Amino acid sequence: MTNRKSRGRLVAAVAVTGVLAVTLAACSSGSSSSESSAAAPASEAPAASEAPAASEAPAGGAVAVSLITKDSSNPFFVAMQEGAKAAAAEAGVDLTVGSGKQEGDDQGQIDLIENAIAQGQKGILITPMSVNVNDAIKKARDAGLYVIALDTPTDPPDVVDITFATDNCVAGNAIGQWAAGKLNGEKAVIARLVIFSDRMVSVDYCRDNGFLAGMGIDVVDPKVMGDEAATGTYTTGKGGDYEIVCLEATGANEEGGKKGMENCLAKNPDINLVYTINEPTAFGADSALQAAGKTPGKDVYVVSVDGGLAGVEAVKAGGIQATSQQYPLKMAEQGVKAIKAIADGGAPPAPTSADGTFFDTGVTLCTEDPQDTVTAAPQESAQYCIDNAWG
Repeated sequence: MTNRKSRGRLVAAVAVTGVLAVTLAACSSGSSSSESSAAAPASEAPAASEAPAASEAPAGGAVAVSLITKDSSNPFFVAMQEGAKAAAAEAGVDLTVGSGKQEGDDQGQIDLIENAIAQGQKGILITPMSVNVNDAIKKARDAGLYVIALDTPTDPPDVVDITFATDNCVAGNAIGQWAAGKLNGEKAVIARLVIFSDRMVSVDYCRDNGFLAGMGIDVVDPKVMGDEAATGTYTTGKGGDYEIVCLEATGANEEGGKKGMENCLAKNPDINLVYTINEPTAFGADSALQAAGKTPGKDVYVVSVDGGLAGVEAVKAGGIQATSQQYPLKMAEQGVKAIKAIADGGAPPAPTSADGTFFDTGVTLCTEDPQDTVTAAPQESAQYCIDNAWG
């Protein structure tokens, strides 16, 4: 979805340049993992149909696990894959890595689930694309595989055995609280750049509606985006008036972020607050904002979620003002170890979230300008988040 060129674009205003390609690094020497996308550049990652056939399952009765991400180009999922590979090498797990071709490729994930069942694997780690993969997940569980969702909870949550994830609603809430505090009573003229317009998925509606709720804007249905009042008042901090200019689907990538931001600016050039589903989207939005003569951090505030290295470097440089950092390596590492432990006769993991529906891997708000209004998550400096970043 993005590469280090994105970071160069984002911080062009402060003269940061350079192009570093994001690639899928090979496993360390001696790793026991087998993978469908080993060592290939992210842009060249094999399609789901290229995953190993059942006859290629590891021999010797080793614990075999599949990691199935939404794609193999978004740095978030690349980091998750690398975290899983490292954990598999340490635990002696045979890991197969695969993904959909792109955001929205339900069938690609379904095919990979079917492959894992056919190979007689012990478990699946999956960032589920949408409810369209639910039946395949149920089939895997019926076949005896332990299934853990990573990052994106299924709808309903009990489709999988357990979810290891950031609380995306809290992540959204934190950046909304920050934005309201930073506006300090000023009218909020808001652009919202989400993933989809043709479906509702938990990571999308939870971050977006969490952002609105964090600002103190009434959300009608927390699982539906766009049903709130287009104008009204936000109540967090000093509170003030708000106007929602747009709700644009971006595919969660840089190109989509740029196009979505251009569409929003065409509707209202006075936008002063931009919510983005993730940092690649923020990079594209920033490009459009700068082309329109707007300076992030001065004329407009850009907030996001993910906390990848490029993203938190952008926070330090001033291109993004606040982002919620999550921890995909932790999700993947703990997921691999959990399935290995279960296969060895251990107990399954227990939920740790406040509502008891998932294993919470934590969130931190990264900003150089902390606000007293933020209560949803701890606030840390960009340097702290750089030191703890993935990607």
